[in-house]
Amino acid sequence: MILEVNATRMELMRLKKRLKLAQRGYDLLKRKQDELMRQFLELVEQIGNLRTEIEDRLANAHREFLMARSVMDRETMEESIMFPNQTLNMNVSTVPVMNLRLPRFDVKSEGSVYSYGLSTTSGDLDSALGAYSELLPEMLRLSHVERSVQLLANEIEVTRRRVNALEYILIPNLQDTIKYITMRLDEMERSNLSRLMKVKEIVS
Repeated sequence: MILEVNATRMELMRLKKRLKLAQRGYDLLKRKQDELMRQFLELVEQIGNLRTEIEDRLANAHREFLMARSVMDRETMEESIMFPNQTLNMNVSTVPVMNLRLPRFDVKSEGSVYSYGLSTTSGDLDSALGAYSELLPEMLRLSHVERSVQLLANEIEVTRRRVNALEYILIPNLQDTIKYITMRLDEMERSNLSRLMKVKEIVS
């Protein structure tokens, strides 16, 4: 589509500069889109592997916990896990990627997950609580990777729309308008030349 502009040499120069800027912007956005896609696919692969590992380990921990419940009476079980000795401190930070700030969660634990005497409890309970404690950092890691994937997906969509707008709308419109103005200026130049030749014939 041809833009509504005056067919002048000044306008032609302005449009050529604008076209050059649009093409440069397109190249930069395309590279950004490719890099975002690369990081997105890497994180998606991480999520698949991490989720599978966590689900397997959680299933094992649940089995051990159920085994402990089957051999311990309810009161002893509740007393054993009622007052935990372990405290967790979580640090939330961000990692810059392109113009995004991707979240990062780091957890530090203090104390022991075992807050009971070992004589009245089942070894399965020890194994289950130990497994849950080890899984917590991995589950936090999964959560920040999944959030990062969501943010990257949104940014990829925004960047894709901008790339498409430049590639299929703005740049073709500028090229068509430049071509139209160039043709109009050539026609005007030929028309002026032909008038000058007629004037010259009349004068001579």
